[in-house]
Amino acid sequence: MTDYVIPPPPQATLDVAGSSKKFPVRRIWCVGRNYIEHIREMGQDERAPPFFFAKPADAIVPDGGTVPYPSLTKDMHHEVELVVALKSGGINIPVEKANGCIYGYGVGVDLTRRDLQIASRELKRPWEVGKAFDASAPCGPLKPAAEIGHPAKGRITLKVNGQVRQDGDLNQLIWNVPEIISKLSEMVALEAGDIIMTGTPAGVAATVAGDKLECEVEGIGKLTVTIGQPKK
Repeated sequence: MTDYVIPPPPQATLDVAGSSKKFPVRRIWCVGRNYIEHIREMGQDERAPPFFFAKPADAIVPDGGTVPYPSLTKDMHHEVELVVALKSGGINIPVEKANGCIYGYGVGVDLTRRDLQIASRELKRPWEVGKAFDASAPCGPLKPAAEIGHPAKGRITLKVNGQVRQDGDLNQLIWNVPEIISKLSEMVALEAGDIIMTGTPAGVAATVAGDKLECEVEGIGKLTVTIGQPKK
């Protein structure tokens, strides 16, 4: 038994739909700019390729959870995304072999302190303060690919207090899931337990304490979280 000098942190996990089993999360990778309409609404160059950033695994909030409204911002945005969970990895993974690395799929929200993200971008500083804060990665249960295959289309939506804010389709992804996995594996060694948030459709907007976010990817799953009061 390892004699730690402090208690080790708990393992971050995602639920598996219809099962008592848990999926252990190693890292969270996120794809920026992967839907044309979102690129346009953010005023970015739609010819530029998507890029990658990360969130800490302990930023996950499960279905039904509460996200404390974060500090230092007055402009936290919701970004609903397809989540891909890996059962294996590697480096320089060929596109045609990428699906073989996938355990399953879910729905998540990339919460973003937009004002801090934009300020960092303008100063050419890293995005962590805007993207990688506490509770910034709500994720719903995973559906195993062994059960549902590898969806390339399906409606992806986010409602705030019952009103549709984001409404797109997985077939609108600029880079599809195998291409994302292949490209990311050129940059880092992917491993079992990694999850990838694959980009968001148009309609991102601010959310405030008290809001109820309801997310769904057709045929894959649902996620509901509430934005709570700031921590004190």
